[in-house]
Amino acid sequence: MINGKNSVATFSRQDLSKIKQIFEKQKTWWPSYKTKNFSLMPNQQDTYRSVTLKKQLEDKLNQLNKQRKAPKDAYAYLSDGVVHVVKSENGNQFDRAKIIKDYEHQSYKRVIHLKQQFLQPVTADSETVKKEKSTLQALRKRQVTYTVQNKDYVLKADTYIKNASVSPDLKLKIDSADLKHKVAEINKNQSTLNKTFSFKTHSGKIISVQGESYGWALEVNDETKRITKAFEDSDPALKAYNVYGVGYSTYGIGYHNTANNGIGNTYAEVSISEQKIWIYQNGKLILSTDVVTGRHDTQEDTPKGLWYIMYKESPSVLEGSEAGNPHYSVKVDYWAPFTMSGCGFHDASWRRNWKKDAYLTQGSGGCVNTPPNVMKTVYDHLEQNEPVIIY
Repeated sequence: MINGKNSVATFSRQDLSKIKQIFEKQKTWWPSYKTKNFSLMPNQQDTYRSVTLKKQLEDKLNQLNKQRKAPKDAYAYLSDGVVHVVKSENGNQFDRAKIIKDYEHQSYKRVIHLKQQFLQPVTADSETVKKEKSTLQALRKRQVTYTVQNKDYVLKADTYIKNASVSPDLKLKIDSADLKHKVAEINKNQSTLNKTFSFKTHSGKIISVQGESYGWALEVNDETKRITKAFEDSDPALKAYNVYGVGYSTYGIGYHNTANNGIGNTYAEVSISEQKIWIYQNGKLILSTDVVTGRHDTQEDTPKGLWYIMYKESPSVLEGSEAGNPHYSVKVDYWAPFTMSGCGFHDASWRRNWKKDAYLTQGSGGCVNTPPNVMKTVYDHLEQNEPVIIY
């Protein structure tokens, strides 16, 4: 395989004491016919055989193996809900590790004969494949209880996991296509983002309100990954975590509200036709007051729908534009916006017309103008992320 050069013995006077020690060990009190082998490496070794020639052998084996067929291991896999085993295939590649080990154990000879040793595949009846089969069969029996808000979904592997593979170290890799479809279905049926809400007004009338910034939805891809990992790790239960929304906060506002059709019992209600607001906390009416909403004849109406309080600021300077006033800047004592376009609750000390029909021709630029003498109470009873229903 390799025609190398002879190695050179590099014994010197530095090794003389060790040589004498070996001679002393050969002496016996009684004659003996037993053969004893002694070995001694020179203090200054020739590295040709241990380094250079060994590297040449490794390179030669790698080169030869490129032209030879590699063996294929048997393995287990899950397909269409059934565990299968692919049989092994023999090859003729050299077992590099074993041949190198054989080389390292050879005595120092002029000619080194190495035994041909070939890579052997993992066979179908091996312990490795048996463990792979067992792991996949155990996976088929698992289930994960997935909780979204206060609703539990029992996800069974034999229903939602049809295809999977497992590595020799028993790490599962699951095809999550059916799981993703199920999460998308849950999201479609239960999420509230961009959907209509049923709402009972102060008068008892049931109306439908379009969700605007208020509402939540599941991050389907991220939740699918979490559920898949729960199956892989044999975790029996999992709560939804990756929830998103729109507007000022990208977290799904309203996810933790399950009462009152997802709105909860703490909210602000605004009636444009009645020009009035009602503030509720835990289902109890805290206050109601007359207001003036967005100007109607210039199409600056306060936007209808279900929003949420983005933040609160006191005092604040409001800047924007409105009909007849392209650039305004006014100071207010209390400010609680609910739309990204700049609509919110605030006091309006400059307003003189508080009549019920003021909004038709003398309304605001879209905000809910609230009388200064009551605005502090309104402000104190509004909380960040609180729903605002406008109809």
